[in-house]
Amino acid sequence: MANGVEAPQYRVRPAESADAHGIHSVVNAAFGQSAEADLVDELRGCGALVVELVAEDDQKNIVGHVAISRVTAGSGPGHRLAITCLAPLSVLPVCQKRGIGTALTHAAVERLKEMGEDLILVVGDPAYYTRLGFDPGLAREVKGPYAGDAFMALALSSAGGRDLPVEVGFATPFEAFE
Repeated sequence: MANGVEAPQYRVRPAESADAHGIHSVVNAAFGQSAEADLVDELRGCGALVVELVAEDDQKNIVGHVAISRVTAGSGPGHRLAITCLAPLSVLPVCQKRGIGTALTHAAVERLKEMGEDLILVVGDPAYYTRLGFDPGLAREVKGPYAGDAFMALALSSAGGRDLPVEVGFATPFEAFE
């Protein structure tokens, strides 16, 4: 309770087809533009999403979303790795700084581990994602369209940290961001 007002509760759950409009609204609001919301729609439409989670408040309003899409491993020692990309992670601006993005990320990582995934990639704020275990150093072993400290990786299995380097390709809708 802060200032005598109880903070709303939220829960993380798998996204459902009926959530599409709410997800689009949350992503659009979080980024202040439609490009990332359109990306989610396109990833969903082409079947590239392997995990999609939402956070909803106690009124069942969607307040956060995370999309995890398939990344294709190409040449290199890691050519057999199961690799995904976290993008985008979105929380309504009025609900940010409450742990919702962190909860969505942790839930997605746990789901990916259960699925047997080896490595997850992200392009984002290093100050935020390194707190969640993502490493720009590990991502330097991944060759693709992204580079620099904002490109980070998290090994989900021993192979994900060991069987590198690897060249990767992202789902076609990401070409608009390259």
